Amino acid sequence: MSPEIWGGIASIAILFAALAITLRPLGDGIARIFTSERHLRAERWVYRIIGVDPDGRQSWGAYLRSVLAFSAVGFAVLYLLQRTQHLLPLSLGMPPTSEHLAFNTAISFVSNTNWQSYSPDATFGYAVQALGLAVQNFASAAVGIAVAVALFRGLAARGTGDIGNFWVDLVRGTFRLLLPLSAVAAVVLLAGGVIQNLNGFQAIETLTGGAATIPGGPVASQEAIKLLGTNGGGFFNANASHPFENPSGWTSLFEVYLILVIPVSLTRTFGRMVGDVRQGWAVLGAMGALWLVSVSLLSWAELSAGGTAPQAAGGAMEGKEQRFGILASVLYAASTTLTSTGSVNSMHDSYTAFGGGIALVNMMLGEVAPGGVGAGMYGILVVAVVAVFVAGLMVGRTPEYLGKKIGPREMKLASLYILVTPTLVLAGSALSFAIPAVRADVESTSIWNPGLHGFSELLYAFTSAANNNGSAFAGLTANTPWLNTALGVAMLLGRFLPIAFALALAGSLAAQKPVPATSGTLPTHRPMFIGLHIATILIVSALTYFPVLALGPLAEGLS
Repeated sequence: MSPEIWGGIASIAILFAALAITLRPLGDGIARIFTSERHLRAERWVYRIIGVDPDGRQSWGAYLRSVLAFSAVGFAVLYLLQRTQHLLPLSLGMPPTSEHLAFNTAISFVSNTNWQSYSPDATFGYAVQALGLAVQNFASAAVGIAVAVALFRGLAARGTGDIGNFWVDLVRGTFRLLLPLSAVAAVVLLAGGVIQNLNGFQAIETLTGGAATIPGGPVASQEAIKLLGTNGGGFFNANASHPFENPSGWTSLFEVYLILVIPVSLTRTFGRMVGDVRQGWAVLGAMGALWLVSVSLLSWAELSAGGTAPQAAGGAMEGKEQRFGILASVLYAASTTLTSTGSVNSMHDSYTAFGGGIALVNMMLGEVAPGGVGAGMYGILVVAVVAVFVAGLMVGRTPEYLGKKIGPREMKLASLYILVTPTLVLAGSALSFAIPAVRADVESTSIWNPGLHGFSELLYAFTSAANNNGSAFAGLTANTPWLNTALGVAMLLGRFLPIAFALALAGSLAAQKPVPATSGTLPTHRPMFIGLHIATILIVSALTYFPVLALGPLAEGLS
């Protein structure tokens, strides 16, 4: 094997070791955060300011209303910050953004998508970056964790009907988890060469005697929560391929670790909160298997260098940096598209047809391997409910999951959850070509690569938006009224409709009293169920998109 392949294997081994070391302490620590009866003094001050009883409990409906109210306020504040940017300090002379771009960006960051239809370092000053985007990086990540914890409580509850208190979960997730971890991660990134300043733009003379403008900014602090919160919105347009955001090979691997560490650790939290750590291991097994297969297939697609140009060049290096190489880029790409992060250290639009298709499928799976902070956990647990139901049909027994019966109501909620994102992806892509005026604008303005690849670019955009990922095929110009609006709607519905169904499912399960296990109960912690769980993910998610994949990356790859 070549040195690059050995290096890739070593990187995966180091990553696995780092995640294994932190899995138990962080997972158990998160469980303690959300089960403790004690409120910190600073937290009590916050509860007084917002007028919340921290000891009150909420039904799923009240919990959902709190999520929506908090997110609506966040959207309004971020929209106003963008529209009044020219009046703010540290705006660097940037003008306010347009109405449709402000709408798209506000929805993007509130929904934990962080899709960027703009060049960040040429659009926003430090005030909007720090007070708007960075704040929402914390807030939207904390919302996702809160919803996952609410579903854990629903599965563990004994007929109480309540699933916790959203405001307490939000504050604890921010103050006790995200802020401390981000502070530590930012220091490590600073040590690795990521910049942190308020210097603005500086004119310099290059080595060849030319002139260049170098931007600065508070990058390390935003980079830390961008990755830990599986947000993905870069401070610079080149995202994590920019040397100020990702200076070296080891910082690139560390950033992949930051993307994965909370989603992976939440599997341990799940096992602790439902009282059976084996259930957490089972979920982690399904996630890990999907992740490893994705990395392997994506590595094969890029190393095989399918296509005339890559074969002539000796490798698929277009869009990838020499300092990272193919496998380090692949490791980052697979992790980011499987976790709803959107951060990239290479340009996915330049991947081979099959490689880009695998990145698409990663998102189409629902980003559950391991998925975004919180979102991956409640997503894979919804599919677990479906898997249990399918198993019950196969053997003719009443399906149960963790002592809770899975009946018609639970299956309807799980089915609606699964159908949301495919509907948004397929409808958005279809409307972009079906409406004559829109199609003319998309083909003349947005798609720079006509044909099969251009279709893949648009499909990737709607897949990324509806699954709250945020990465893009960079050949698509999305800063148009139609795409800003359509992708904004996809991000909005793709975030909050699944949350609504997940919380309704949590409430339905919380209202049930556990039933004792019998000889007919399917064990959900053994390899057989892990295999069934993976098969269900593939069948109900990936196969839904097969026809549209055949029109894009598959057709391009086979041609």
